[in-house]
Amino acid sequence: MDAIEQILDLARWAPSGDNTQPWRFERAGPDHVVIHGFDTRDHVVYDLDGHPSEMAHGALLETLRIAATAHGLRADWTRRAQSSARPILYDVRLTRDSELQPDPLLPAITTRTVQRRPMSTRPLTAAEKADLVTAARPFEVIWFEGWSERKRVALLNFSNAKLRLSIPEAYKVHSSVIDWSVEFSEDRMPGKAIGVDPLTGHIMRWAMASWERVDFMNRYFAGTLAPRLQLDLIPGLACAAHACLLAPKALADTDDYVAAGVAMQRFWLTAERLQLRLQPEMTPLIFSRYVREKRRFTAKAGMESLIRHVTDSSEQLIGAARLPNAAFLCRLGAGPPAISRSVRLPLDSLWVKRA
Repeated sequence: MDAIEQILDLARWAPSGDNTQPWRFERAGPDHVVIHGFDTRDHVVYDLDGHPSEMAHGALLETLRIAATAHGLRADWTRRAQSSARPILYDVRLTRDSELQPDPLLPAITTRTVQRRPMSTRPLTAAEKADLVTAARPFEVIWFEGWSERKRVALLNFSNAKLRLSIPEAYKVHSSVIDWSVEFSEDRMPGKAIGVDPLTGHIMRWAMASWERVDFMNRYFAGTLAPRLQLDLIPGLACAAHACLLAPKALADTDDYVAAGVAMQRFWLTAERLQLRLQPEMTPLIFSRYVREKRRFTAKAGMESLIRHVTDSSEQLIGAARLPNAAFLCRLGAGPPAISRSVRLPLDSLWVKRA
């Protein structure tokens, strides 16, 4: 591999929703790469207006920038002016810089994972928090620490998970992104990485074979309870803290969300460098935005009160005035890295295919 290929081979490890990897690469010159940024809004309820995918684009661009420093190269990027065209095109130019030092976050690129299981409740140190706050700038970090604050976020996610697991629009996503048979997945999420015990995992796998099974389990056997306890309530309490990254202004357009992805990735990689594990908690923010903009996201009847509860709880947690600025919500804490994890498609499969 030459330098550009080595840089892109690291950049592809950037996080994306459910490991969708909404990007492809094009070599446009010896020092010029074009990133083709896609989104999944047409079939993923969580990818509202494609903005979560745009955050993934930002994470990719920041990871590429970090990777380039290993070769003494500075990576600068611009987004091509487009109206509503997809994919979004980002031009990346690489320039030799003899004074550039390798970024200290380089080793964290490939070891960063999602840890969905309980973590240590050891409080974050002042030094750890300072490093994380610095990494997120110019985004502000709100901390939710201590038992009562962690409980507030855990209960929000516990309610939000009932919503997620009760609507057919989310079922379509979940049933397509989980690969139950593997420990590592190149393009989905391994079943062993979900974070539930074997019995619950077996029941979930059986139920998710069809929406009718899921709906039946939810109606008559409290089918959402065990996953919500194991994936949301218990881990939400068993962590050091929850954190929310606030943008300097309300998130409104592609550039805002790309910038949010940059901040998210630096925050996450810094946590990994500090040997802190992290799990995103994004869906309350996404569902709250649907409600703020009076946009319906499920055809299932009887969800109105639960949707309102999740939105009200999000506003009480973060503040109604600040919620439009909320870019990233997560939990984090010390502990071992996830054993089972999503990996990535090989670089050879990520080049733009020309007709």
